[in-house]
Amino acid sequence: MKRLVDLLIGTVALIVTAPLAATVAVAVRLADGRPVLFRQQRSGRGGRPFELVKFRTMRVADGPWDPTGDADRTTRLGRWLRSTSLDELPTLLHVVVGTMSLVGPRPLPVEYLPRYSDRHARRLEVRPGITGLAQVEGRNQLSWEERFELDVWYVEHRTLGLDLRILGATVWLVLRREGTDHGIGVTMTEFRGPES
Repeated sequence: MKRLVDLLIGTVALIVTAPLAATVAVAVRLADGRPVLFRQQRSGRGGRPFELVKFRTMRVADGPWDPTGDADRTTRLGRWLRSTSLDELPTLLHVVVGTMSLVGPRPLPVEYLPRYSDRHARRLEVRPGITGLAQVEGRNQLSWEERFELDVWYVEHRTLGLDLRILGATVWLVLRREGTDHGIGVTMTEFRGPES
């Protein structure tokens, strides 16, 4: 049932938002140049890697050891895209093809896999989601441990009704543009292990 809901809602959303996604793509290309899309290897269900695709919101790093922080690299357009969650539009394609779900723990970089405790790793029992319980309960204001606890709670208590409530709360938060700021940064700090 969850997969059917993902496929139906994801397909409709992908079609309905296609003109908006095309407009965002053009805006990113004109304002910030190439590439238009941000690509990164993330962990899917069972820890299987997949390439996450979103609209790019940051200036391209000057090499692998660019000392510039995320806040400084985020473009003006990128900051707006993040605050409205429009940078996430391409992830609807992941929902349609089945690498992601509408609701589930957010997919994290594959580099984090060996840093998970056994309890953290339970978040990998389900498909990662565009939104999830941690996103509606605090998003970037939560610590890593708080986020993981909410992810595991979701895995242990997931139902279609819970998914629908999370989707409704997500729409409300996006419309109010709440929870996207992270103090001095625009993204979560790197997860370095259970003590971070």
